Amino acid sequence: MIEKNLKDFDIAQIADSGQCFRFSRIAPQIWRVMAFQKILDIEKISENDYIFHCDKTEFRNIWYSYFDFQTDYGIIKDFVYKLRDAYLISAINYGRGIRILRQDLWEMIVSYIISQRNSIKRISNTINKICSHFSGNFPSPAQLSQFSENDFIKLGLGYRAGYLFEITKSVINYDLDLEKLKSMETLDAINYLKQFKGIGEKVANCIALFGLYKTDAFPIDTWIKRIIQKEYSGFFDVNKIKPYAGIIQQYMFFYQRFLEKE
Repeated sequence: MIEKNLKDFDIAQIADSGQCFRFSRIAPQIWRVMAFQKILDIEKISENDYIFHCDKTEFRNIWYSYFDFQTDYGIIKDFVYKLRDAYLISAINYGRGIRILRQDLWEMIVSYIISQRNSIKRISNTINKICSHFSGNFPSPAQLSQFSENDFIKLGLGYRAGYLFEITKSVINYDLDLEKLKSMETLDAINYLKQFKGIGEKVANCIALFGLYKTDAFPIDTWIKRIIQKEYSGFFDVNKIKPYAGIIQQYMFFYQRFLEKE
């Protein structure tokens, strides 16, 4: 076990931020994270203090990078404060513990294809059903290729079943080259992804942000569209928040969901 005092980190906010689908709350102050064929329990013991139930080597080799602890989010917040944008300042103050996770690229491709016109809860349930066929681990492209399109339909994917079936074949055949994708600049990566059926502008941006850690990507979903319409009269200049656009987008997304629950 490792105890850490952490700034700009709130595991409850991250778990509810819509970027990760294999988090679960297993006790009032304990969250379980599943990633990279590992299971990690994180216990909140005070406002900024957490216990990571793993050894030092695993924390250093996997979780330090996964939770993006190498990035100083205070610098990003200072950047936003200087913009003097009231909505963005409210958003980062509310979602102050959110960080962009450095997740597995293949898992994010599958997850965000499934995410189309879907709720966070249903996305998580579908992914958990898929993982249950592979001892709880997220399947590799080769493993997922064992599924037929009908198998995906039985999991409740609807029209997404065909997209997932085809994208798995594309990766197996190296038509979609994951290593090549990792080496691309943001716009090139987004345009490359959009060549494949089932990946449009929003999904491509989500994959770029959450699977490639391209923090200048800016996914626009229905929540962000509403913010742009309501708070910015239909136009939001993304260039003003680069290179942190994707991180700031998460603050916006998280905050707006809170506002609309009220």
